[in-house]
Amino acid sequence: MSVLSGFLPIWAITAVGWAAGRFDVLGHQAQAVLGRFAFAFAMPALLFLTLSRARLSELAGPGVAVFAASLLIVFALGLALGRLVFRRRQADRAIGAMAGAYVNSANLGIPVAVHVLGDASFVIAAALFQTLFITPLILVLIDAEVRRGAQGRCGRILRLPLRNPIIAASAAGATVAALGLRLPEEVTAPVQMLGGAAVPAALFALGMSLNARAAGRPSAGGRAERRVLVALKIAVQPLLAYALGRWVFGIEGRDLFAVVLCAGLPTAQNAFIFASEYRLDTALARDTVLLSTLLSMGSLSLITWLLA
Repeated sequence: MSVLSGFLPIWAITAVGWAAGRFDVLGHQAQAVLGRFAFAFAMPALLFLTLSRARLSELAGPGVAVFAASLLIVFALGLALGRLVFRRRQADRAIGAMAGAYVNSANLGIPVAVHVLGDASFVIAAALFQTLFITPLILVLIDAEVRRGAQGRCGRILRLPLRNPIIAASAAGATVAALGLRLPEEVTAPVQMLGGAAVPAALFALGMSLNARAAGRPSAGGRAERRVLVALKIAVQPLLAYALGRWVFGIEGRDLFAVVLCAGLPTAQNAFIFASEYRLDTALARDTVLLSTLLSMGSLSLITWLLA
């Protein structure tokens, strides 16, 4: 029940979004508008506030190094499979690799860590790594493909933090934390209110997108790709984190448990939001998020039983 309780808000909000889309409560453009709102306003506000209050020194621990190594290896494997096996273009390869490696560390990881570990500090440190290093990498790969025909490619990539609200907000929040600044409540209160809408908006848009299944099932290759990405997320990444943590970094006990539990978290809904924002294959991201979230209820319980 300690693991299951972390999933209940996710399924509830996603189900409400599905119902709103199924009965056309908000109109045909609601999903796109809500996804755009989450990407351009709510997520940047949440990331800025989270990073501005974070201690960046937490990224220096061996546990975070193990988590980072397992994520990067699985991400690279997802990129390679997307190119060599599934013949995806670069932007869709980035989304696929994100779906196979990027963990839901915030709205699922924190409640699961609080219930199971009794402490969310490691999950927060892992979320910092993803936000500061992996998110910009993913967005650079997507942007370089989507805008390939434009002039001044190098200049566009250098200007990406100024054009992309998620990277800009993350960089601003990290700068505030690094300088040790304490923002007044008059500044943080509206940002916090806006950031509070990030997770519900993303999950609601994800739920609305489930009605697109009526357009047709994925091909045999598409189903195989989904199975591979879910296996990478649910099985390969936590096993890799366990092997690296125990036999390479010498981590044991509770610290090893925290690393493996975090690596076994399902795909973050950010993958769907990014795919929607850049008009990529949202069905792949959507299905991977849902399948990995469903299956991780069992896999996280197994990790807890074996390592707790």
